[in-house]
Amino acid sequence: MSKTRFAAIILAAGEGTRMKSAVPKVLHEIAGRPMIRHLLEALRPLEPAATVVVLGRGMDALAKAVAPVATVIQDPPRGTGDAVRAALAALPLDSVREVLVLYGDTPLLRTEALEELLTARRRIPEATVAAAGMRPADPGPYGRLVLSQGGMLERIVEAKDADAEERGIGLCNGGIMAIDARHLADFVGRIGNDNAKREYYLTDLVGLARAEGLVCRAVELPAEELVGVNTRAELAAAEVLLQQRLRAQAMEQGATLIAPETVFLAADTKLGRDVIVEPNVFFGPGVTVADNVRIRAFSHIEGAMIAEGAIVGPFARLRPGAVLEADVHVGNFVEVKASRLHAGVKANHLSYLGDSEVGAGTNIGAGTITCNYDGYNKHRTSIGANVFIGTGTSLVAPVSVGDGAYVATGSVVTTDVPADALTIARARQVDKPGRAVELRERLRERNR
Repeated sequence: MSKTRFAAIILAAGEGTRMKSAVPKVLHEIAGRPMIRHLLEALRPLEPAATVVVLGRGMDALAKAVAPVATVIQDPPRGTGDAVRAALAALPLDSVREVLVLYGDTPLLRTEALEELLTARRRIPEATVAAAGMRPADPGPYGRLVLSQGGMLERIVEAKDADAEERGIGLCNGGIMAIDARHLADFVGRIGNDNAKREYYLTDLVGLARAEGLVCRAVELPAEELVGVNTRAELAAAEVLLQQRLRAQAMEQGATLIAPETVFLAADTKLGRDVIVEPNVFFGPGVTVADNVRIRAFSHIEGAMIAEGAIVGPFARLRPGAVLEADVHVGNFVEVKASRLHAGVKANHLSYLGDSEVGAGTNIGAGTITCNYDGYNKHRTSIGANVFIGTGTSLVAPVSVGDGAYVATGSVVTTDVPADALTIARARQVDKPGRAVELRERLRERNR
């Protein structure tokens, strides 16, 4: 598509009462990203000249979530036509060819579908309106696109206003439109509210254009991309569809998902070539995995970077700020947070590494804990290269362990360890022969 300038309006003023939530509907997440952010990401490659999001009163959190995109307030909410009217003053209508009107609760729209709608409007003869149509499995709640015998879009009838014949039409209103910028302000200003809901429907714009002999087109797009999300059940259904899409993309790009239906990806998850992901792995936002990495079963990863050749899991948790360099092994029931593990580090069992730096080639024994929180502040632990940390060690931050040091099993390290030192930080064992019998008798008497 040519880079002809267009502007976009995203309608997001609805409260989403059927979600039964204090959170604005379009801020509910699928694949770790608010619904409206998915739409903005689909728009971005098309480089709109301007984008405006229409909000309802008090939606400060939504305004913050879409920043730096411009916002306007529709108050009170009086329908889609009124919402577009509220956005017009924020658009450079004199310098764009068309305005794309979208809905913030359609997170599955792809860039290709938006491009197809814009291209269809520009075909000769140019259409004043190009409206997206779809054929959902259940057309009941959707408006219908009424076409002439020649295929011209004549009008859009809302479901509540449709008669029996119109309800029998299978081509439904997909909501989104591409509208000639030269006519938009005039037609929107003429939309009335003589309908069942007493609202100003943007869909009436088609009838106004046809009444003046202008061309309107219907562009059929995949139903799964256009279906909106209005309930928790529809949110879950959208999650299923997007996960299927993300898994397919990951496998097409060279990753192996052993049981794809059990792997959950975030919208921005990046998996390299020859990555193997075992069953029941969850990726939160902000994860990048390089080539030749194995993620073992039941691992939970978010905000982490994993370099080539690393092995993670099973049952590992990587929290935000975790950086695993080449050939690092993080094993079962190991948690890493805000820490960098340099090349070749091994932490294979039952450990917590938080707010720390671990040098290349170091071995972290089972049950090792970096004690990073003192009840008030977080502190860092620095462990050098080629260090051996024995099983059951507690490193009380802030503390550092020098290169080549050997920390004995069961140590509680509270002061810095010099390079190449052997550190033993535990009480000496004391045995008292026969005293176990005496202790048991005392406890038995106490419990009578």
